[in-house]
Amino acid sequence: MLAWLSWNRLGTQILIRRKGEFVGEDEFGNRYYRERGARDWRRQRRWVVYAGSGEIEPSSVPPGWNAWLHHTVEKPPSEQPLPARYWEKPHKPNASGTAEAWLPPGHQLRGGRRPPATGDYEPWRPDGE
Repeated sequence: MLAWLSWNRLGTQILIRRKGEFVGEDEFGNRYYRERGARDWRRQRRWVVYAGSGEIEPSSVPPGWNAWLHHTVEKPPSEQPLPARYWEKPHKPNASGTAEAWLPPGHQLRGGRRPPATGDYEPWRPDGE
């Protein structure tokens, strides 16, 4: 019960019931809402309820929904999807701190072995030394 209250879910549920209108859901399970009856879309209150019961992860919001939340576009991706560009890759949430995080060569978790120095590096020294 305390974990449920710690993320302010009670206040969010009251807001959804009183003023919210469900707009859509993304591929990660995040649910998006907007203020019911707003006169101007630029001043309309918009919010997301993140999927899961763990820590809130804002990087799990795909680009189209992020643009809608920040009033960059008028209509949500559920009504008018953003056009996909040929160079775009599928959205992935930030993996820092997880097992899927990128590690550079020579990182401790990859064995700690780095390639030997090539000898082409010369450190900067101030004048007079």
